[in-house]
Amino acid sequence: MNEQQFAELAAGHALSALGPEDEAAFVDALAAHPEWEHYVASDAATVAALADSVAEVPPPRALRAELLAQIASVQQDHPAQAAAPASSLESPTVVPPESRRRSWGPRAWFALAASLVLLIGVGGGAVVIAQQLNRPVAVVALERIEAAPDAREASTTLPDGGEATVHWSESVGEVVFVSDGLPTLSSDQSYELWFVRDSGAIAAGVFEAGGDGNATALLSGTMSPGDVIAVTVEPAGGSPTGEPSGDPILAIPTA
Repeated sequence: MNEQQFAELAAGHALSALGPEDEAAFVDALAAHPEWEHYVASDAATVAALADSVAEVPPPRALRAELLAQIASVQQDHPAQAAAPASSLESPTVVPPESRRRSWGPRAWFALAASLVLLIGVGGGAVVIAQQLNRPVAVVALERIEAAPDAREASTTLPDGGEATVHWSESVGEVVFVSDGLPTLSSDQSYELWFVRDSGAIAAGVFEAGGDGNATALLSGTMSPGDVIAVTVEPAGGSPTGEPSGDPILAIPTA
């Protein structure tokens, strides 16, 4: 057994999912190569983290059925585990055990483990976790910025009483625009963000405001010290020329 094969078996061992033959081979290989112990410790820590991540509650039946169906389909997705069909002129192809092991790498083991954690521990909280995993990138970036020691922000008041704020952190390297009370645009228009500096305006992405005028947008590109963050109204999809089509509806200095 080589080191890669041992690493793959280590994930299954940590999950207590190896068959007797593979478990014996794993134990023998570890005895022969004690320097591979770090795979065992790493995978054991990963399994412990999965096990401790949620409280145990009964899962929804629909979630349980769906996950079990996906797990059952894994064998069909790994043709290396099955023998090739025999014809009348040739013998069946036998796949060696080591080839079957290689079709289940660490990623497959831990994908299965994560599914089981959801199945056993999440229960009614599955929807909450799904929402957390699918949060908008701008919201995630804003949390990173706010947690940074050098987080900064600058705001301005909108004409109808709303507020727009720019959040940034040099160490994080991201800038997020947050607003409430922006006017609703027609379907053929978009808001566009800009970094405005001495050399001109640099496009930083388009965004849409919700029905309540609220918006959270992650700016693309890199902010330079002293930039003004501006917003313009552009044709849907952004300015066709790469430059602002008109005067900004708001501008927020960051210096």
